[in-house]
Amino acid sequence: MEPATKQNKKNDIFSFISPLTFPKFIVFRKLAQPFFFSHDGIFFVPLRETTQKYSKMDTIRQPAVAGMFYESDPEMLRQQIKALFDGAKNPLISSSRKARALLLPHAGYPYSGKVAASGVNQLNPNADYATIFIIGSSHRANFDGASVYRGRAFETPLGLVSVDVETAERLTLASPYFAFSQQPHNKEHALEVHLPLLQYHLQRPFKIVPILIGTHNAETTKDIAEILQAWFTDENLFIISTDFSHYPDYQAAKTVDNATIQAILKNSPAKLMETLHGNEHKDIPNLATSLCGWSATLTLLNITEHDSDLQFHQILYENSGDSPLGDKERVVGYDAMVISSPKTKCFNLSEAEKFLLIKRARESIGSIFTKKVITTKTSALPLALKTRTGAFVSIYRDNHLAGCIGHIGEDEPLWQVVDRVAKSAAIEDTRFKPLEREEYHDIQIEISVLTPTRKIKDIGEIIPGKHGILIKKDQHQAPSCLR
Repeated sequence: MEPATKQNKKNDIFSFISPLTFPKFIVFRKLAQPFFFSHDGIFFVPLRETTQKYSKMDTIRQPAVAGMFYESDPEMLRQQIKALFDGAKNPLISSSRKARALLLPHAGYPYSGKVAASGVNQLNPNADYATIFIIGSSHRANFDGASVYRGRAFETPLGLVSVDVETAERLTLASPYFAFSQQPHNKEHALEVHLPLLQYHLQRPFKIVPILIGTHNAETTKDIAEILQAWFTDENLFIISTDFSHYPDYQAAKTVDNATIQAILKNSPAKLMETLHGNEHKDIPNLATSLCGWSATLTLLNITEHDSDLQFHQILYENSGDSPLGDKERVVGYDAMVISSPKTKCFNLSEAEKFLLIKRARESIGSIFTKKVITTKTSALPLALKTRTGAFVSIYRDNHLAGCIGHIGEDEPLWQVVDRVAKSAAIEDTRFKPLEREEYHDIQIEISVLTPTRKIKDIGEIIPGKHGILIKKDQHQAPSCLR
């Protein structure tokens, strides 16, 4: 008989816990180094190293379009950017919301600089982003995935912008879709042009993850988005680089670009693709494309589509015909948008999501005995279950603990953590004998989910007895607690 996948009649348990309410003695499985945790402290066990070391590339990407798209002299560039921000739109989003993503144009500053500066101006100058992901569609190479730049920095006339090499390496290890050559970055302008604006506006140092998407397959953008979803958090900022219509006349551009803008504002990948296909069949003279960064934009919408907390804000539209240097016969469209979410957003799971996690844990344990492969359609999973956070699965036999293993890292989506540690709790917790097939139907399962970590600015934010602490330095981290 195959193990049952329904709720156990003895009432499986689901709870949220802070790292301070762990049971008396739990075995953690951590990617970098497994260790035991108890109320008496942390004890590292000398097990084999499982972390792949990050291989930092020491290259610095030189500016490719300085002197063409923007001034190459540092002082002249500062003056150029100052003039752009002086004419930019003021911040339009409420102070109770935080910018999570920007959509910005990438033409030369004399053409699209005002629109781009209006978008960047929506950011709090004192914002402290952990990482800024700058994502564009490759203009120079086609490849079925995304290329992540993993050198040490990008250089502009205003100085170096550091690359978050650790995150870039994690992306390339996470999926073959991110394992393409970095050569397309060398002459690409779509990412570079945003850096001087960010350097001028943001008052705190920031790191970037530069990503060029080379695919022309809409389905592949779903796979790319699924990996990037884990980094779409309050701590990070996503910037999507795209221009709009290419080469229709001034009025036609305004019409076709408005249709594309409205599709994006609906936060629907399907609506965007429907609109782009519709634009192609309108027989608009000289229209080469209505969204050159469609693959980057579609990737963002695949990430944001099901998040009801997000709001899309239209900031400013212009086209090259609005520039003193442009004409109105053949134009390129530019738009700036900001995507925001409430500043105070608590991670929570619905009862249906809790039930689904319990069901997955039970099926995962059952697969030990049936050898049945559990298939997962990740696109159908709730957004909360894709959040990268830790969890613990405890197994009880006759109301006595029979196995408990957890993971505190944020390197896997929640559903994968639960699948994996449920199996480990059943057969790998060396304090207890492994679960037998005939015992499976009588066990109770308890899942405890850790809320995602949040970077603090002051030690006064920590509440003893409630909050756990994860201390990070470079590539090392260690949990702690306050009693």
